[in-house]
Amino acid sequence: MRLRGTYNRLKSHVNRRMAVTGMLLVFAMLAVMVTSIVLTALDRVASNANHLDEERSRETLVGAIQTFKFQLGATLNDYAAWDDAAENVYTAPDPDWVISNFGDMTFESDLFDVAIVLDQNGRPGMAYSDGKPLERGGNGYLPDDLMMLFDQVRSAGSGDVPQALGFVRTVKGVGAAGVALIRKKSGEIEVDPAKRSYLVFIRHISRDKVERISSAYVLPGLVLAAPSYRSTHAVTIESTSGISLASLAWTPRAPGDISREQVEPLVKAALVMVAVYCLLLFIIGNSVVRRLRTDEAAALKLARTDRLSGLANRDGLHVLLDQALAEARLDGSDVVLLYLDLDGFKEVNDSYGHAVGDSLIRAVSAGLAVLVGGNAALSRIGGDEFGIVFFGADAEERAISVAEAILGFFGEPLPLGERVVSVGCSLGLALSPEGTIDGGELTRQADMAMYASKESGRGRWTAYHPQMDEERETRNQMALDLRAAIDNEDIQVVYQPVVDSSTFELVSVEALARWNRPGHGPVSPDVFIPIAEASGLIDRLGLDVLRQSLMQLAEWPGLKLSVNVSPGQFRDPAFAGHVADLFYVTGIDPHRVVLEMTETYFIQNPERARTVLERLRKIGVQIALDDFGSGFSSVGYLRQFGFDRMKIDKSLVQSLGDGHRAVEMLQATVALARSLDVPVTAEGVETDQQAVNLRLAGCDQLQGYLFGRPCSPADIDALRLRPMDLRAKAAAIAFAHPRDVSSAR
Repeated sequence: MRLRGTYNRLKSHVNRRMAVTGMLLVFAMLAVMVTSIVLTALDRVASNANHLDEERSRETLVGAIQTFKFQLGATLNDYAAWDDAAENVYTAPDPDWVISNFGDMTFESDLFDVAIVLDQNGRPGMAYSDGKPLERGGNGYLPDDLMMLFDQVRSAGSGDVPQALGFVRTVKGVGAAGVALIRKKSGEIEVDPAKRSYLVFIRHISRDKVERISSAYVLPGLVLAAPSYRSTHAVTIESTSGISLASLAWTPRAPGDISREQVEPLVKAALVMVAVYCLLLFIIGNSVVRRLRTDEAAALKLARTDRLSGLANRDGLHVLLDQALAEARLDGSDVVLLYLDLDGFKEVNDSYGHAVGDSLIRAVSAGLAVLVGGNAALSRIGGDEFGIVFFGADAEERAISVAEAILGFFGEPLPLGERVVSVGCSLGLALSPEGTIDGGELTRQADMAMYASKESGRGRWTAYHPQMDEERETRNQMALDLRAAIDNEDIQVVYQPVVDSSTFELVSVEALARWNRPGHGPVSPDVFIPIAEASGLIDRLGLDVLRQSLMQLAEWPGLKLSVNVSPGQFRDPAFAGHVADLFYVTGIDPHRVVLEMTETYFIQNPERARTVLERLRKIGVQIALDDFGSGFSSVGYLRQFGFDRMKIDKSLVQSLGDGHRAVEMLQATVALARSLDVPVTAEGVETDQQAVNLRLAGCDQLQGYLFGRPCSPADIDALRLRPMDLRAKAAAIAFAHPRDVSSAR
């Protein structure tokens, strides 16, 4: 096969030595890159670790400085807000007590080393440092920054705490300072503002205190430097006015550099080991590559093969198709893809089990392989779908010939051991002239053509044509318009009269959906309902029709209502719940409503159908079997599901004029229903004779153009107001067919 020859030639062009050399170069480059990355990573890790440690140290030192100041503030508050202090300063002034409790406490104290008492004008009354009185009243210890703190406290409002903290520079050095109003512990002060006194504490940052901070906060080499000192490893101490007083600087620990020095020898040793490993890998690389190529080819073949049939699978088909298209573009030939889907395979699986289904797949695969021969590529896409790729100058003719042969093959039953099964197939054909259509689009076209065969009746092949896309686009656009119509409540409901066969009195109406599509006009329900089912809109459409008709039924007391239910609605597990909600909202008695449904869903899903029917019956609605006589018309379903009413299909009614056999068939059908106590409605009644025959046969309700076409609610209102019109029709029929009518009575 030319395709395989091309594939082998392409494989022979691969130079294995170049492949091995390329791999060696890749490994060499990889080793260099890994070495560079590892060393760079070490530098970055070390740098990041150093940076993080510096930031931690900075934050710690800032916190330590603040703690130093706040400790002084706590001490100052204890001394200034003191009932004894207020007593000995204001009420009964005692200088000795003041010196003993304030001045003497500065001696070798870790809490404060300067204590000054100021009057309201800022003049010192007592000033001590390190347990000794200060000369000149402590003027060297009252810098401008401290007096700013004094002014803040003196001007504090009644709701503020009369205390201020900051850093100052005195003749002794830099320290934390605090000023507080001397008062009772409760904050009260019973003295004239002009006679108030203020307590000043200063806690200088001495070398001992710096060493203690360094030890407590793990800040090695911490020193108090001049304010001009600038470093990334220093924190500036500022005064209340923002002036730099000093800097606390420390020696970075550089943990990243330490760690790198410890790890770097190990990393280098590991890199050497990797280099040795790469060298060994280079030595054995050639043999390993050859073995891997062999294993890869085997694994690739297995991955592209369907285990059940032994044919190529979906992936294999795509590879073969792409290769065929590439060759077609080179030599100008055509490529044809034939898609095949079995008809009835699911029924075989459900009836006989998966083992028989697997045997059927193997038998079909063997038969197709014989029919296809060696001039095409056969594959099993999955499930019961197969694909065949044809290539060459006569690809289309051979594809059509094989398609006809396949249809003939499935025209005969297939023996499977002790069983004989019958299945059909639907085929779709798509052509890529000179390989101009890619594999994805060709697959889509073949799949669309195959489904066109199914929709056309199955058991045939269909060639793709662009009109299929147009039809699909038309359906998609109609589905979008239908969705918009449902959203905008543009779906209308009309009602066809249903009369009593004896009196011709109006007893019920059937609700029918109507859609006037903007820009297109009325759309037949036979067109838009299948689109609603295919697009998933049938649930909303059906419930909307039921909602409108229930609301209208509230205006027609005494009438019953019939509403059609699509098989698609039964697939919604919440369908019965939605129906119950509508009855609750509208307040309609469920016994006035009949839900009509065809046999299709009961045949396909009997258990699911039975469950839904039980839920609907619990609500109180009646269930009618619609279109009886048009399809399977199984008596078993009448017994099994216990329908409340049966509607004879109009095709059976219209055949009454064909002779006695049609009448006898009608009578037998009605007799069957009556034997099961199932009342019968005949639809499609158009002539007087049909009405008479149906009444004679035992139908208790009639529906058709003879009694009224589907019409608006207003027309039904008019008909209810003029019941004589129907009675006149009954009288006219009785007059025209007196013998038949009397025999019916």
